[in-house]
Parts: sequence; C-alpha cells; structure tokens
Amino acid sequence: MAELLDQFDRTILEIMQRDCQMKAEAIGEMVGLSASAVQRRIKRMREERIISAEIALVDRKVAGSPMTFIVGMEIERENYDALSKFRAWVEKQDHIQQVYYVTGSVDLVAIITAQDVEQYDEITAQIMSQNPQIKRMHTNVVLKDIKTGMFVPISP
Repeated sequence: MAELLDQFDRTILEIMQRDCQMKAEAIGEMVGLSASAVQRRIKRMREERIISAEIALVDRKVAGSPMTFIVGMEIERENYDALSKFRAWVEKQDHIQQVYYVTGSVDLVAIITAQDVEQYDEITAQIMSQNPQIKRMHTNVVLKDIKTGMFVPISP
C-alpha cells in the first residue's frame, strides 16, 4: 500500500494521525494543496482503507477503567480453529482492547483495561470459561504508562 501513497498523502496521514479533526483547508495550507485536493485524497484513502478508522481516544481513568493488564495467553496447539474462534469472541469484548498473535513463550498477547483487580479477575474468568482453547494466562499489571499511542510512522 505504501506504493499507493505519494508525499502529499504521507504528510496528510501524519497530520491526521495527530489531529483527525483538522479541517482540509488547514491541512492544505500545511502541505501546499487546495482544500478540495486534500478532501479528495482523504476520501480515496478512506475508501481504500488506508485510513481504517477515525476515533476519539478517551482517558481510561476518567472513563472508569484506570488499570491496564498485559496478558500472555497459551492456546491448545492441536486445536487448529482455536484462533479463529477466539478472534470472533474477542471482537465483542470492549475491555480487551488489543490482541496480538505472537511468537515466543505465549501464543497471544492482549491489552486489557479494567476498573480494578476484581473486575480484571471477572474478565479473566469469562475468558477462560468461554474460551476453553485458552490453556493458560500470564498477567502483567501496568504500574505506570510510559508511552501509549497508535501513531504509525509513514515510510518515505
């Protein structure tokens, strides 16, 4: 997809990742294009799913889920459809913010938010009871956020 992006597109994406509410006129002034040219480019990148979503990032503490847990999960190796079953289930779980299929000592790594340890315990009980293909979970409690973000560097 990077070959589909010219320098204007790359710059527009960098600007939008920092502030997706910035007006096309302001972006155009920054990149040297008209507002309508910026709008056309943004529309094309949305249609091609280069821009996959534009969301509001909410402060977890204000929202009532101040704790973050990084969880490694082991799945049954013999169960070939375990990953697809888990993927379908996890899509509906709002407290499970991100899941990665990884190499190493665990198969999946999840980022989970919760109000407190008790709520996290309820979430893990639900994970284990509704996903018998998960054999084991290893939990790390985040003590302090050092850096969080979803910014994707745009290759030249």
